[in-house]
Amino acid sequence: MTAPLQLAASATSTGEAFQFWVLGTVAVIGALCTVFMKKAVHSALCLAGTMIILAVFYLANGAYFLGVVQIVVYTGAIMMLFLFVVMLVGVTAADSLTETIKGQRWLALLCGLGFGVLLFAGIGNASLNQFNGLAQANSGGNVEGLATLIFTKYVFAFEITGALLITAAVGAMVLTHRERTERALTQRELAEKRVREGKHVPPLPAPGVYARHNAVDIAGLLPDGTPSELTVSKTLRDRGQIRDVSTEALNDLKALEQRSEERLERAAIESATFKREASK
Repeated sequence: MTAPLQLAASATSTGEAFQFWVLGTVAVIGALCTVFMKKAVHSALCLAGTMIILAVFYLANGAYFLGVVQIVVYTGAIMMLFLFVVMLVGVTAADSLTETIKGQRWLALLCGLGFGVLLFAGIGNASLNQFNGLAQANSGGNVEGLATLIFTKYVFAFEITGALLITAAVGAMVLTHRERTERALTQRELAEKRVREGKHVPPLPAPGVYARHNAVDIAGLLPDGTPSELTVSKTLRDRGQIRDVSTEALNDLKALEQRSEERLERAAIESATFKREASK
């Protein structure tokens, strides 16, 4: 190896050092937040940020294929799938307090410690005697160089890693499976429970029934013209987003009653007139 290549392999420029320490610190913080965040959605977002920084490291070191795959596959597809699943399932902090398999926490801790010991032992025994450089590694292109290493020198490590990922996915499905601890109540039992507890027994009135529209932010009106709070969402009511139409409805009701009285009076007058004319 010539002197310039040796210098390039062993020396680090100011820009590379700045990039490593800044982005590396952010990546470590994101990894720690992934573990210690209380909400699963926040943990997934922190993990996505860490993966993006890893992609930047790949691109900075000339591994363009790995960098693009890291963003498109892991950050773009898998992490978005995690987020959608978490938001749809509604994972809460209380879910982790219930163990479906006895002793799974201690077993997971033991496996994690064993993996950490193997990882530190492998890093401690690793030695780099010479650097081939990116030019030689990517002589036929980054994709060809990566494929050569995966399917020749590191084929067994790659297959073992794939088996571990599949095992982890199956284990995650087994651990998250929840057995029903009690029998589901029937409709009759739920109705009897509502009656015993004194809750609203009949179905709730639909929004806007007596207001002559079906807007969800307008309370339905009772026959006397007053709004019914049961017809609007509690969330909208707490936000103050409920439109009050009771005054307008009461005015319409009074006008309707007045017109009805006028019609009744006219009908009574016409009936009396018709009777007098008939008697003549």
